[in-house]
Amino acid sequence: MFTPVILAGGSGSRLWPLSRQRMPKQFLELDGQAQGTMFQRTLARLDGLEHSAALIVSNEDHRFVVAEQLRLAKRTSRRIILEPMARNTAPAIALAALDAIAGGDDPVLLVLAADHYIRNEAAFREAVKVALGQAHVGRLVTFGITPTHAESGFGYIQCGDVLGEGGYAISGFKEKPSAELAQDYLAAGNYLWNSGMFMFRASRFLAELDRYRPDILAACRDALAASEQDSHFLHVPAEQFARCDDESIDYAVMEHTDAGVVVPLDAGWNDLGSWAAIWDVSEQNADGNALQGDVLAFDTRNSLLQSHHRVVAAVGVEDLVVIETKDSVLVAHRDKCQQVKQIVQQLQADQREEFASHPLVSRPWGHYDTVDRGERYQVKRITVLPGECLSLQLHYHRAEHWIVVSGTAKVICGDREMILSENQSTYIPLGIKHSLSNPGKVPLELIEVQSGAYLGEDDIVRFEDRYGRLTT
Repeated sequence: MFTPVILAGGSGSRLWPLSRQRMPKQFLELDGQAQGTMFQRTLARLDGLEHSAALIVSNEDHRFVVAEQLRLAKRTSRRIILEPMARNTAPAIALAALDAIAGGDDPVLLVLAADHYIRNEAAFREAVKVALGQAHVGRLVTFGITPTHAESGFGYIQCGDVLGEGGYAISGFKEKPSAELAQDYLAAGNYLWNSGMFMFRASRFLAELDRYRPDILAACRDALAASEQDSHFLHVPAEQFARCDDESIDYAVMEHTDAGVVVPLDAGWNDLGSWAAIWDVSEQNADGNALQGDVLAFDTRNSLLQSHHRVVAAVGVEDLVVIETKDSVLVAHRDKCQQVKQIVQQLQADQREEFASHPLVSRPWGHYDTVDRGERYQVKRITVLPGECLSLQLHYHRAEHWIVVSGTAKVICGDREMILSENQSTYIPLGIKHSLSNPGKVPLELIEVQSGAYLGEDDIVRFEDRYGRLTT
């Protein structure tokens, strides 16, 4: 038995415009294979291995996305630990390890990133079994990917002597090399790509962290002790957690410990760090094109073309990436995909909404899609899941009109309570307490028309909320 630890706090900025700050790549289906999101597939590839429920470490801003994806995948978790800010993998894993031993247990942890692609999942499971044997004898295991080409975008692990069944001593960690040095590593035959996946007993990792970075461990202990548990999540406080350095597990522990071992993994792994990587793992036609959605391509070769909202047509081009979403279109040369991050940085500097979120926004009760907006008005399509309820709230700067498209709506408006069905509507005046819920067994769909001087999402004052969101 082991306990999976799923790290689901990344941003995925190089995969804009599909990946956004509030809906990063791990919560998306990126390759068009209809097998679930990367997060869901990370959990699914553990099927067939004997393990306990997963510990999930994510960002406070993504808490309801994680919960919804677990619900859709019909999976449960041991706990969802929420970081108030990103502090890299060493603090995240420390939180999980401390939580894992809090009840007196000392499980072996399998640490996985939520955004990795693995083609051969049977080979992955066999490597986990090898690593489990190494972890049981007190070693800290990292998984090294058998390289398929001279890649300068990954770090490398140099293998030393054979160390137990299926493992090798670690001779050294190497930073991302030049193209020439990457070729030398490939020719040498004893270098593996650094995957960022690990396996070790919780207490063993914490002992090594205490040896090399006691400051990180102390800050995580304090943060966990001051954490607040509600019915869904463990909220880690910012004051204590902010004392952690932004440090990876490699720098904090693995590059220093004498208990490290690397287990090779040859399973078609990719960290999906760019659109070029998405093209690599996607199914391609005879012209080398990976097409997804409503796409027309003529005299086009070796390109990634995705349509998520409207038709995309390409004629006479090659080696392009074209990603269309409802509010943005990316056009890039396939060899320049790493530079997409510069676009994201500019959007962030300009405080543009396209940096942070899609028009379709997930909420714990369902989601809403912004249909249209203009001066002093905004139109949204709202979906409320069966049995769910929006908070009792009011707005100081806008009024709202609700029109039910399908399903049944229970509406509270001031001192009135009403039931609305298809084609019925109501008006919510500015400054009036109101709430919306779905008492039915099918999703509630309605159109909301907002009008007023200010239409931002921060114009909400909550009085009652079943999801713990009582702050303005």
